[in-house]
Amino acid sequence: MIDALLPGQRLARGVSRHLRSRDFAPLPEFVPAPGLRVDLMALGPQGEIWIVECKSSRVDFVSDCKWGGYLAWCDRFFWAVDEDFPTDLLPEGAGLIIADAWDAEIRRWPEPLPLPSARRRALIQRFARTAAGRLGQLTDPDRSRVPLA
Repeated sequence: MIDALLPGQRLARGVSRHLRSRDFAPLPEFVPAPGLRVDLMALGPQGEIWIVECKSSRVDFVSDCKWGGYLAWCDRFFWAVDEDFPTDLLPEGAGLIIADAWDAEIRRWPEPLPLPSARRRALIQRFARTAAGRLGQLTDPDRSRVPLA
């Protein structure tokens, strides 16, 4: 199973494991707003929201120009890369997580940028509905035949 994952997915797996050990609930491939898709969004035990972008190579990082738009949608923003990634490419203000498919370690903490309460509430609601929808798809893959209330 792990061999079938792409390099960025392996990083996301290790980061997710680490975040769960910190009592965060990670959700991969989350859309905080139309036109944005983050690799991982994690909801913390006190409602804090973190975004983690997983970059598997220099080319992967250089080709991603959308990350600046993610900062308005989280309390903390992190890059997750493997041990061999040239971290000098990464912007200084963001957090840094070194990861592999099995675990991760936070090496640099970003300064928190607290979300406005209305945006936090809307994000938590979208997060919950997305997670519940994915769980529903796992437990009832043919649920498209069931009408919504």
